[in-house]
Amino acid sequence: MKRKIDPFDYTADIFAALKRGILLTTKADDQVNTMTISWGFLGIEFNKPIFITVVRKSRYTMQLLEKNPEFTINIPIGIPDRDALRICGTKSFRDMDKIKECGLTLEKPEIISVPGIREFPLTLECRMIYAQQQEGAFMPDEVRRQNFPAELGEGDNFHKAYYGEIVSSYIIE
Repeated sequence: MKRKIDPFDYTADIFAALKRGILLTTKADDQVNTMTISWGFLGIEFNKPIFITVVRKSRYTMQLLEKNPEFTINIPIGIPDRDALRICGTKSFRDMDKIKECGLTLEKPEIISVPGIREFPLTLECRMIYAQQQEGAFMPDEVRRQNFPAELGEGDNFHKAYYGEIVSSYIIE
């Protein structure tokens, strides 16, 4: 069962969880992948409720987002599954099915093609309406040095921002 919510009523919960880690889930070609994120933005853009996530070019998640411009944001309520967050933040779908490895349960979406995750029940279904590649030239040197290690290589290192219109939001019960 899903209880519909207004995501802005849960802003404090979303940002508190984001600091510890939440999941970004994608799907393309019948492959469902999830990854831990701790950078994100909730707001209004283009007169629509938006969640913005950022993904590095080197991540398999970006390949799926480029094929299917839909994603879910999956937020724990209460104490998060630290093992799932660790595995989903350090392993690649190229090497393992992280959802299976973590014992996560996929939940049928309401509007988009990407499922939610029962164990991370506060769910935002998002459809991309804009994307923008970050450019290091527009960042202060300190920010660039702290967040984008040179060993990853210029260009592959910076994130792409995906603006997702929140088309449905609910808590899986």
